[in-house]
Amino acid sequence: MITSLVTGGAGFIGSHVARSCLELGHKVIVIDDLSGGFEDNLPPGVLFIKGSVYDNELLKQIFETYTINFVYHLAAYAAEGLSHFIRRFNYDNNLIGSVNLINLAVLHKVDCFVFTSSIAVYGAGQLPMTENMVPEPEDPYGIAKYSVELDLMAARRLFGLNYIIFRPHNVYGENQNIGDRYRNVIGIFMNEIMNGRELTIFGDGEQTRAFSYISDVAPVIARSVHVREAYNEIINIGGDNAYSVNYIARLIADAFGVVASIKYYEARKEVLHAFCDHTKARNYFGEVTHTHIEEGIKKMAAWAKLKGARSSTVYDNIEIEENLPVIWRKPVNEIKD
Repeated sequence: MITSLVTGGAGFIGSHVARSCLELGHKVIVIDDLSGGFEDNLPPGVLFIKGSVYDNELLKQIFETYTINFVYHLAAYAAEGLSHFIRRFNYDNNLIGSVNLINLAVLHKVDCFVFTSSIAVYGAGQLPMTENMVPEPEDPYGIAKYSVELDLMAARRLFGLNYIIFRPHNVYGENQNIGDRYRNVIGIFMNEIMNGRELTIFGDGEQTRAFSYISDVAPVIARSVHVREAYNEIINIGGDNAYSVNYIARLIADAFGVVASIKYYEARKEVLHAFCDHTKARNYFGEVTHTHIEEGIKKMAAWAKLKGARSSTVYDNIEIEENLPVIWRKPVNEIKD
C-alpha cells in the first residue's frame, strides 16, 4: 500500500489533501502541532501524530517506523503580512522545518516530495504570474517559500529526490481557521460578521486577488504524485478570476444576510494585484474544476454558521514592533479609532 505523510494535515488545505489521499487509496499519516489546525478537521482513517516539523527527532522516528512513499508538505504559518514582524519564527517554522523533511526524504528514498509553496514568491508587478518568471518575494514568508523551492531543486540535482512544487493562492473554504486575524481575508470577514463586528480592510479595498475554492485545489495536489509528467515541475494552481476585497466583503455580507459595515485602516505593505496563469496546471492535470466565487462563499458560509465564530487571539511573540499595524497590536475589542 502507498503510504503518504501529510504535514499540517489538521490544518485547512492539509486536511483536504489528506482526505483526497485517502480517497486515492493511500495510507495517510498526519503530523500537525495544532497551532493553526484542529483535530476535528482530520478525516476519519488517518493516523494522527501531534508534533511539529521543527522537531527533527520526532520526524526521524516517523520515517524509521513507516515506509513513506510520498511527502505532502503543507505545514507552515502562512501569514505574509505578519511575517515581517516574526522573522525568526517564520524562518524556523517555514524554512528549517522544511529542510528537516527534505533531509529525511533523501535519506529514506521517498518517491516524491510535494511542496505547497505560494504565489508570494513572485512579488509585485509580475502579471499574470507564470512559472517561468524569476521570483522576487517581498516578505519573509515568500522568501522562506522560495528558499525551500531552491533547496528541493538542489536535492534533486545531487540526490535525485523527485518533487512537485505547487504555488496555490488565496485558497478559502471549509476547515479554514476563521479565528486567525492575520491571514485569509474571507475567513476573517466571516468571523467578524458572526462576532457582530465591522469588517476590517487595509487600504481602500480595491486590491485584487484570484480566490481559489479548496475543492478545486486539494484533490489536484493529492493526485499529482500519480502524474509522472508533473515530477520536478513548478505549477500554479487556483482560481482564474481576480476580485477586489471590497467585492468579496459584499458577497460575504450577502451570504450572511447582513449589510456590510466596513472599517478601513491604513494600507499595509502588500502586493496590490495578484493573479496567475494556469496553463501549466491544465497541461498536466486537464481541466480542473473552477467553483464560482459566489457559490464557494455560500458553501463556506454555511459551514462557518454550523461551526460558529472562533475567538481571535493576538499573536504574543512579536519580534519587531516598529510599523506593526495597530489592528494587530491589541485584542479587537480594545482597538480605538
